Amino acid sequence: MIAFETFNFEIFIIFDLIHFPLKSTIMNTTKITVEKTINADSKKVWDYWNQPEHITNWNFANYDWCCPKASNDLQVGGKLFTRMEATDGSFGFNFEGIYDEIVPQKKISYKITDGRNVTTTFENLGEKTKVTTVFDAENSNPIEMQRAGWQAILDNFKRYTENN
Repeated sequence: MIAFETFNFEIFIIFDLIHFPLKSTIMNTTKITVEKTINADSKKVWDYWNQPEHITNWNFANYDWCCPKASNDLQVGGKLFTRMEATDGSFGFNFEGIYDEIVPQKKISYKITDGRNVTTTFENLGEKTKVTTVFDAENSNPIEMQRAGWQAILDNFKRYTENN
């Protein structure tokens, strides 16, 4: 933890809780759920969630971070790749997952390279879409901290999608 003393709390959450738990910590089968209703139709939400040119604009929890690179091979066996970096260039890391299931405009499931599973569903509510992500918790950090980090990214997705 000494190496992180210069980072603010939100950056620590993004780095440690969302993207980089050690494989040896994935013994927990606890599922964490985050959700948000987006004021946009399901096609727009689906496109903004999956297209790299949009992912780079929302895939971070706060403005101390950015997502300068993203690629997305949206098919079973395909790979989701994002690069997250501190905006001051002091730190960065990759996030990768391999898709298990794709149901267009309804559901995406993938396995993160650390072995955890993630499923995101998209519920069509007419002019609104409810996005729900359920992911496997890791054991080295409190559940509420993990939930807060993933929720912050989903909140940023909502802001970006509704304002563009």
